[in-house]
Amino acid sequence: MYKLYFSPGACSLAIQVILRELEQPFELHSKARVADYQQINPVGAVPALETEGKVLTEGAAIILYLLEKHANDLLPGDAQARQQTIENLMFANATMHPAYSKLFFINSVMDEGNAKQQALIAAADQVTRLWQQVENKLADQPYTGGHSLSPADILLAVYANWGQFFPVEIPIGPRCQAMINRVRTRPSYQAAVAAEGQAL
Repeated sequence: MYKLYFSPGACSLAIQVILRELEQPFELHSKARVADYQQINPVGAVPALETEGKVLTEGAAIILYLLEKHANDLLPGDAQARQQTIENLMFANATMHPAYSKLFFINSVMDEGNAKQQALIAAADQVTRLWQQVENKLADQPYTGGHSLSPADILLAVYANWGQFFPVEIPIGPRCQAMINRVRTRPSYQAAVAAEGQAL
C-alpha cells in the first residue's frame, strides 16, 4: 500500500486525486505530524510517496511513476498524445508551480510596504500570463490535453486555489475556470479534499 505525505492544499493534493482516479489504496499522513520529516524527504517538501520500502519525491516524477505502473486513461498510449500530456504536465509542474512559488517567497521574506506590494504584483502578472496560455489552449477543447482529463488539469485545479493567499489579483479566464470546475466536481477530487481535512 502507498503512503502519501501531504500538506493541506499543497500539490500533494494532486497526487492523492490521481491515486483515487487509479483506485489505488493508500495511507494519508500529514507532514505536520511527522517528528522529523527531513528524514523522509531531505528537501522538506511534499509530496513524498512511500512504496515498497522506497520514498519517491518530486510531484511530476511521482505522477509519471503512478501512470506508468497502473492502467489508466490519464496517460495516452499514442506517442504524440502521450508526449503532449507529458509536456502539459511539465508546464504545470515546472512553469506554473514555480511562478506561484515566487509569490509565496515574496510574501514570506519581504517586509510589508510598497516594495513588497510591487513585487507581488509583478509576480502575479507572470502567473496571469501563464493562465492566459492555458486559456488559449482550451479554445477548442475542455481539457489541456483534449477531451479527457489529464494530470496537468488536476495540478492546475490545485494551483488555482493558491491565489487567495495573496493581496493581488490573478485573473483566471472562463475556459480555465470551467476546466477547473470540472476537475473539482469529480468524486476523486472532492474525496481527496475531505480526506485531507480528516487527516490533520
